[in-house]
Parts: sequence; structure tokens; C-alpha cells
Amino acid sequence: MEMQDLLQRYFGTRDLAEVDPVAVPAGTDRIKVDFGLERDRGRRFALWTLLYMLDAAPDLDVAFEDPADREAARNLMDLLAVATPD
Repeated sequence: MEMQDLLQRYFGTRDLAEVDPVAVPAGTDRIKVDFGLERDRGRRFALWTLLYMLDAAPDLDVAFEDPADREAARNLMDLLAVATPD
């Protein structure tokens, strides 16, 4: 899954900066529903990543059954923390 494709699907644009703030809650709710239904690990991780970027991701122990997936999510969080200026 490409992040731009997810943004297009849930928010109608491929650029997160262009998302109307009014549309964020409804799009986030749709992502949460799809995340809960998704069984493919890769797709599930992509949806969790988008939720994380929107500050709406579930806790890792709730989101991922597999310890390797939780560790991958922690690594992503660390990378984003370093890449994101305060």
C-alpha cells in the first residue's frame, strides 16, 4: 500500500497537507474500521502508520499480536521522531 493511495482513499487527496481539517475525524474513523477488519499484516501496518501520523493509532500491544510487528512499529516511531522537527 502506498501512503498516497491511502490518503486518496480516506481523504480525497494524495497530500496530507491538503486535507480539510473538518474531514479528518470522518476519515480517521473509516481508517480505524478498516484497520480492525484488515487481516493482511502489511496492509494492517500501513493503516496503523497512517493512524499514527494522525495521532489516532491504537497502542502497540492492542494493534499488533506479533512481537515483530510491534518492534517494526517502534522502529518507525523512532525514525519519525528523529525526522520530525520540534
